[in-house]
Amino acid sequence: MQQAIQSISLFLGAVEKNKRFDIIICGGGAAGLLLANALSNETAFQHLHIAIIEKEKKNTNDRTWCFWEEGEGKWDEIVSNSWGKALFKAKGYRSEFDLAPYKYKMIKGIDFYKKLYLLLKKNKNIYFLQEEIEGISSNLDNCSVRTNATTYSAPRVFSSIPTTKFKKQNQFPVLQQHFIGWVVKTQAPIFDPKSVIFMDFEVPQKNNTRFMYVLPFSKHEALVEYTLFSKDLLEDKEYESAIQAYLKDKKAGEVSIIEKEKGSIPMTAYDFSQHNTANLFHIGTAGGWTKASTGFTFQKSVQKVEQLVAFMKKNKPLKDFKQKSKFNFYDLLFLDVLAKHNGEGSLLFKQMFQYNPPKRIFSFLEEKTSLWQDVAIMRSFPIRRFVSALIKRLF
Repeated sequence: MQQAIQSISLFLGAVEKNKRFDIIICGGGAAGLLLANALSNETAFQHLHIAIIEKEKKNTNDRTWCFWEEGEGKWDEIVSNSWGKALFKAKGYRSEFDLAPYKYKMIKGIDFYKKLYLLLKKNKNIYFLQEEIEGISSNLDNCSVRTNATTYSAPRVFSSIPTTKFKKQNQFPVLQQHFIGWVVKTQAPIFDPKSVIFMDFEVPQKNNTRFMYVLPFSKHEALVEYTLFSKDLLEDKEYESAIQAYLKDKKAGEVSIIEKEKGSIPMTAYDFSQHNTANLFHIGTAGGWTKASTGFTFQKSVQKVEQLVAFMKKNKPLKDFKQKSKFNFYDLLFLDVLAKHNGEGSLLFKQMFQYNPPKRIFSFLEEKTSLWQDVAIMRSFPIRRFVSALIKRLF
């Protein structure tokens, strides 16, 4: 990985002296790299000079992305693990089921960065600038990006830099999917490597939505993640104590911690697109590409990038790219209920899994269901809560 980054730096050579580009991508995470790669693969954009500005080297495994997908996928080469079965557990209910026709896939951040750097290295019109972004501004025909080193300009800028504007409003509820995960090796063979534990709500809820999420790599190794859907973050020791208690309850024996990860993903139906302009467009979580009701981002970013690049061929103002669908409203109602009745999250998910086949659930979460399938999903939830939320939104 280090060699790839060093060779890219040499390859870019004197590029840092150039302050004018055709496109600037602010942020070199998943969304930014996916967009750069998609543009690089399109004949219509291959001649453009594209700068990717990212303050970090991206040479560590800083995160893990998971998603479900039918059949073979574009990124299977870097999928480190996949599962064909899943387990859901809540008080009084347990269901282990086949995911067919889906597979639940996992990509390590380090493998993704390495793959994308190597792909992008082939395009001599793509430049990496390791600088910290301090500000972005746009006017009618140009954008400026100010960094800790200098100021760059381009007629189009795409930014995945997080914003806090959604926290300063009360029209839409704002929750966080927050977690700490340990990759562990246990003395006892307590994991089933064929089945991911999607949600285990058999942990103390403490008037929140709390669950364990387990990605098993072998009978002795797994990523064990303590996750909450709630407004407020916890002290690190509370997440870690919960993981320790969970492993002790499973009689794991001696436990070695191989890696740790920590994260907080906003869950909100806030309209991030209102901050887009004709030539400044927000992508990734900053653009509302995170699935509001679940926190999943990677596969939705893949889909949004494909749609965005197709739209760019029309040479229309970026703000005209439409992203909303009926699922935005569904997510809004769900978050309205979850924010007001956070201790009932386990019940909401329990009833969804209890009264719907897995394929319908995952199609719904992928935003690919018909209206009748939507109705079937909705009917499985406590109707009074959602009718109340609907009335408040409509009136």
